[in-house]
This record gives sequence, structure tokens and C-alpha cells, in this order.
Amino acid sequence: MDQNALDLGLLLLRLTLGVTLALHGVAKYRGGIDGVGRWFQSEGLKPGIVHAHLAASGEIGFGCAIAVGFLTPLSAMGFVGVMCVAGWVGHRQNGFFIIKDGWEYVFVLAVTASSLALFGPGAWSLDNAIGIKWAGIGWFAAAVIGGVGAALTLLLALYRPDGEG
Repeated sequence: MDQNALDLGLLLLRLTLGVTLALHGVAKYRGGIDGVGRWFQSEGLKPGIVHAHLAASGEIGFGCAIAVGFLTPLSAMGFVGVMCVAGWVGHRQNGFFIIKDGWEYVFVLAVTASSLALFGPGAWSLDNAIGIKWAGIGWFAAAVIGGVGAALTLLLALYRPDGEG
């Protein structure tokens, strides 16, 4: 395969995923972080305003890092964690398909982000520019296990839907 084509594909993938996630975080602030906090609180993430800031800043930070290809497996891990929490709290009760506000979209984003840890960010990335060569099955496993593990930890510690704890 043409290496330039592969690097271009990875760049387009990173930019699409990263900018999408970062803009999602920006929208939380622009739309009113207090309202997001109240919604998170009503969904069982307590304290809601803390979770709203963590989600928004995480989405912006992990999204920007994915977009530029910086610490790619660790950024993918954060991306996976955010998507797992979103999928569990905001979408699981609606089934799989996004047409009914299900978890399909966050699942596809998480799998795609974790795939970057498998393949690496490509030559046109900050990781490559500074000599970081983190990619492969081990980094993929770390991104998936670490992201899911972080989400589970957060949910077990701080998720209390109405009627629980």
C-alpha cells in the first residue's frame, strides 16, 4: 500500500474523530454548562456540575489530542472512557440504534478511536514528529481496557440513578 495514502487516511480519521469530540465538548460550554450539569445530575451523575466540566474538558482535550495525533493510545483511552460513560448513562436504555437515541454512535466512535491505538496515528502526527512509536495490539488493549476500566470505576463510584444510594 502507498504509505502516503495510509498516512492521509489516518490523518482524516484522526481529524474527523478528534474535531467531532472536541466540538462536542465545546458545545457543552457554549450551550450552558450549568444546564448540562443539571441534566447529568438528573441522569444520576453526581455532582452533576463536576461531571459536566469533566466531560466537556475531557472531550475537548482528548479530541484535540486525537486530532493532532498526540499520545495517541492514551488519548484513545480517554476517548473510549468518555464514550462508555455516555453510552451507559445516556443511551443504553434506548437500545442500539442511534435513530432511537441508542448507543450505536458512541460505540462506533469508541471502536474507531481505539483502532488508532492499534494502527498508530500515522506519519503526519505529533507523535511521529517527537518520536513516539506507541501502536500495536498491546496499546490497543491498553486503550480498550483502560477506557472501559476508567468508565466502570467512575460509574461504580459516582453514578447513582434516582432511587439508588
